[in-house]
Amino acid sequence: MTRDPVCGMSVDETETDYHTTYSGEKYSFCTNRCKQSFEHDPERYLAHIKAEGSDLRKVVVIGAGQVGSTYAFTLMNSGIVNHIVLVDTNRNLAEGNVMDLRHSLPFVSPVQIDVGSYEDCRDADLVVVTAGVSQKPGETRLDLVKKNAAIFGDIIPKIAAENPRIILIVTNPVDILTCVALKLSGYPMNRVFGTGTVLDTARFRSLLAKQCEVDSHNVHGFIIGEHGDSEVPVWSRLTVGGVSFDNYCSFCGLACGSNDRDELFGKVKNAAYEIIEKKGYTSYAISHALVRITGAILRDEHSILTVSSLLDGQYGVKDVCLSVPTIISKTGIIRILDLQLNESEERMFHESAKTLSGILRELDIQ
Repeated sequence: MTRDPVCGMSVDETETDYHTTYSGEKYSFCTNRCKQSFEHDPERYLAHIKAEGSDLRKVVVIGAGQVGSTYAFTLMNSGIVNHIVLVDTNRNLAEGNVMDLRHSLPFVSPVQIDVGSYEDCRDADLVVVTAGVSQKPGETRLDLVKKNAAIFGDIIPKIAAENPRIILIVTNPVDILTCVALKLSGYPMNRVFGTGTVLDTARFRSLLAKQCEVDSHNVHGFIIGEHGDSEVPVWSRLTVGGVSFDNYCSFCGLACGSNDRDELFGKVKNAAYEIIEKKGYTSYAISHALVRITGAILRDEHSILTVSSLLDGQYGVKDVCLSVPTIISKTGIIRILDLQLNESEERMFHESAKTLSGILRELDIQ
């Protein structure tokens, strides 16, 4: 077995039909698309492989607003990175945040923090894109799509030109913009993905833990689909302390009913709207979600997280980015897991996909 130098996937040299030779070395590929990408610019992909052997642990944050700066602060406190770079069109904002962050350095593990430019993406392990127009009170995430797609048309090619290892999309609507970033970057699907429903899943677990009066670490379940109004709670696969949720409810004694489930899910789905109405933006929980994803990448954890990625037939869905349980590692997406859904959940998931597919057709990026 060997690794495809373009997408990082494992390839059996004896079974694949796609090979090429460069500088006396033979390379094998999983698809003809990867082979063609390599032949077009082999040094780009070989430089990426060489960079994987280093331990730079460098993260570039594009957008130094509320989410970008709070993420940088949370990341600095985590101790999992060596170098953080903030990039923003408002350089004064980026410089002010960097100055403030640097004043915290005596209290945290050693880390370099700088103001930068797109050129700093060149040797980055991860580029996190938070730049874009913010969601306003009363506005849905999908209302933002055309404004932020236009912004991505400017910034994503600049990032991709520097060939960082992985691009993580945070800007909303994250599922649509992950698709936009994939097309604009030309990256393979494992190296561009979005935060998806990682935060929604955390809200789900947190609220369930409070309802069930248990530690949230012992509640395991997922929100899948769109990060937004059509997201899907997977009640059928929810467990509390290893016990299926339905069985747990039977001896819990709190006597919750279906109305309680609907009310709790409503709180999950509408949490961002309520927070934005009260304080104008969300920042803390999404920053912790970002650090969780960052750690899974930089520490090569093979963690299972509900990031948003391009589906290619999984769950009966193609050509749209949605969130499902996914194994994440230093090369990005390793595998998308096949979560067995019940009939109702599957129907809701397909409706979620249909909603986003319609928007993608309007943007004409497929």
